[in-house]
Amino acid sequence: MSDNKTQTTKNTHTELVASVGNIESYMKAISSVPMLDAEDEITLAKRLRDYDDIEAARKLVLSHLRLVVSIARGYLGYGLPLPDLIQEGNIGLMKAVKHFDPDVGGRLAAFAVHWIKAEIHDYVIKNWRMVKVATTKAQRKLFFKLRKNKKHLGWFTDGEREQVANELGVSSKDVAEMETRLSGKDIGFDLGTNSDEEANNLLTYSPSAYLEDENSNFALHYENNDYEDYEKEKLQKALKQLDQRSLLVLKRRYLDDSKATLSDLAQELNISIERVRQIETQALKKIKEYMLNEDITTPLISS
Repeated sequence: MSDNKTQTTKNTHTELVASVGNIESYMKAISSVPMLDAEDEITLAKRLRDYDDIEAARKLVLSHLRLVVSIARGYLGYGLPLPDLIQEGNIGLMKAVKHFDPDVGGRLAAFAVHWIKAEIHDYVIKNWRMVKVATTKAQRKLFFKLRKNKKHLGWFTDGEREQVANELGVSSKDVAEMETRLSGKDIGFDLGTNSDEEANNLLTYSPSAYLEDENSNFALHYENNDYEDYEKEKLQKALKQLDQRSLLVLKRRYLDDSKATLSDLAQELNISIERVRQIETQALKKIKEYMLNEDITTPLISS
């Protein structure tokens, strides 16, 4: 590599350090870095691979920063800051430089595109919303595919949904679910109080307006426990009103760990299977009547 290129690269490195926080200065600095020809690129890559030459790695990275900016601009539609997208892309570029093998063939730029996009994708998924909309590999593919198409389309038709599903190897149900996720938005649990009319309207639809933590409602918790005790007491009273044979049938059919069949009870009580079924049905009916009307005072005697 020529001395002029080396000096230019060093000067650019100094400018990049000085232009932190200023995107215009950063763009200007990286645009002055000369592109590497194939021979210089291979030489630097071999120096990095064989001798862990950090200076060679720095030159490879600096010469491809413009590629990162070009790719990052394609993700401006996600509402995330361009400097952050570029920063994440630069991380991908550095990973690509580390894994680049000059003996395989091909240019570093073509190899680095995948690494740069992977880092930017990961950043977009994590920061597009507070609540993640995609966690699996298939969902990530769906997210970027649908976001791209949504720039031009409204809701998908059944045919369009099937087409996307076939292209990505997922079900149309997965496509519909991701489409629904993309149509939503983050909203604060409690938007607070504000006299402004618009803020008050938002407050009405905030989750705090319709979601309730029942565990913190001690009055309701006590009421439920009290009602359960009340129902148990009524059931115990209802069972006491039954004759011994009806009580035995219900106990063996529903309360024992090893539940008896109608045939087992018929043999045990020396009656027909149909008679056992009748006793069970009548006993359950009478218990239900007692539970619905606690004022029943007449004994519930089975026939």
